[in-house]
Amino acid sequence: MALVFPALALAAEGPTAESNAVALDTVWTLIAAFLVFFMQAGFAMVEAGFTRAKNAGNIIMKNLMDFSAGSLVYWLIGYGIMFGADKFGLIGTDGFALVVDQGDGMPVWAFIIFQTVFAATAATIVSGAMAERTKFTAYLIYSVVISAIIYPVVGHWIWGGGWLANLGFKDFAGSTVVHSVGGWAALIGAALLGPRIGKYGKDGSVNAIPGHSITLGALGVFILWFGWFGFNPGSTVAGTDLSIALIALNTNLAAAAGATLAMITSWIRYGKPDVSLTLNGALGGLVGITAGCAFVNPLGAVIIGVLSGILIVIAVEIIDKVLKVDDPVGAVAVHAICGAFGTLMVGLLDVEEGLLYSGSAKLLGVQALGVVAVFIWTVVTSYILFKVIKSTIGLRVSEEEEVAGLDRGEHALEAYPDFVARDTSVTL
Repeated sequence: MALVFPALALAAEGPTAESNAVALDTVWTLIAAFLVFFMQAGFAMVEAGFTRAKNAGNIIMKNLMDFSAGSLVYWLIGYGIMFGADKFGLIGTDGFALVVDQGDGMPVWAFIIFQTVFAATAATIVSGAMAERTKFTAYLIYSVVISAIIYPVVGHWIWGGGWLANLGFKDFAGSTVVHSVGGWAALIGAALLGPRIGKYGKDGSVNAIPGHSITLGALGVFILWFGWFGFNPGSTVAGTDLSIALIALNTNLAAAAGATLAMITSWIRYGKPDVSLTLNGALGGLVGITAGCAFVNPLGAVIIGVLSGILIVIAVEIIDKVLKVDDPVGAVAVHAICGAFGTLMVGLLDVEEGLLYSGSAKLLGVQALGVVAVFIWTVVTSYILFKVIKSTIGLRVSEEEEVAGLDRGEHALEAYPDFVARDTSVTL
């Protein structure tokens, strides 16, 4: 009977411990991927809230389309570069447009969708730093290239069996692979694009350009914090790996510490607790702990969060006032600076190999090498990409479009058509 109806025989045997474990790992990985996908909404709300209402529709379109276009090119090209058979420790060489499941265990489809949402995160980071003055077509081109090539190459070096992985580099969920790649690219893009009209005076003074809704920005931060419980614990891609509990705790502690210390630091420095810096402090703590969430203990997570929160306030001020790079949402400080910092902290606080626990500086050296290598790769490739775009179709909208708002100029709409601007000044 079993030979004639093998499916019936298998059903009669019922699930095994092994098949249950595979099922649990698959479901866990998919749920984590769905949480990370929801972070796209968080990024959209942060960027929209921290910028002006006249550009909100453009921001929604960018966050929608970098994920949509990025998903397609990552499946077609990026996944193969990142996880294909290794070539010289630099790049993957197969698995392009993967249409056949490979091997036993968890279906490759679950792993691909999980990696796809990570690729989308790296691409969407750039949107905030270049907000309110970038051509929509230029942004689409960049998003496709980072999802197809720039991000997957770094991912192969570290997660795909490349040269940094072979050296022992540790980045559990992507402080460097995801966040620093997006952050360094954002820095180059914003620098080549130039500041928004009115951001800097001729005398070098810095003018604040407030966002239209701190409420939307805060909602975005809470969504991102929530999604990070898929981002970090989900990177186990195994629901049977009970370290997900420690990873979740470390993730939360670092975020809380980041927000608290950013608030205190801004309060001391500016006389009032700054709301936007406090929100970014939470994100800085989350980015900082992402590399070491599986390798440090809760005390280490708090230390990383505390230092990331302080670093956010300092980095935002340096980028804005010293480097004169106009970054409306603080993406460079949050993702590039805290991503690199959190990666280096693994070399100190890893409970097995960190300098403070093992007495050996080997891991710290490898972490530093990886941070520098990713910085060079991302800066060079992003610079070439943005310069080519700038020299061909152009990066920036016209002055008239920027003043009127990208919603009108790029999409022929208004995000808030029922809102009427009015004079709110009071005459005494």
